[in-house]
Amino acid sequence: QVQLVESGGGLVQPGGSLRLSCAASRNIFAFTVMGWYRQAPGKQRELVASIAVGGSTNYADSVKGRFTISRDIAKNTVYLQMDSLKPEDTAVYYCEASSPRYGDVWGQGTQVTVSS
Repeated sequence: QVQLVESGGGLVQPGGSLRLSCAASRNIFAFTVMGWYRQAPGKQRELVASIAVGGSTNYADSVKGRFTISRDIAKNTVYLQMDSLKPEDTAVYYCEASSPRYGDVWGQGTQVTVSS
């Protein structure tokens, strides 16, 4: 059984920053790719950023230049640094990990609200 536990969400003013964390119960090298998704009310879940086992990263156009995905292998943790936050970034953010052995694993989600 693999678990992902997110933390770091909250309320922030426009232009502010937050850092989300996703702690895995297994060595993150077990996963082909790990990513952050978000889902706003009434909208479909969308990919925000991902990091492959080799370290390559991918970002949604809407967050390029503002968000950064990274990882700490020793802590089995993936991070999402979010800067210059906008009200449209408000959503529940989910961590996801994929591997041939475990399939797709999701965290419970963490709420991010950008509002003045």
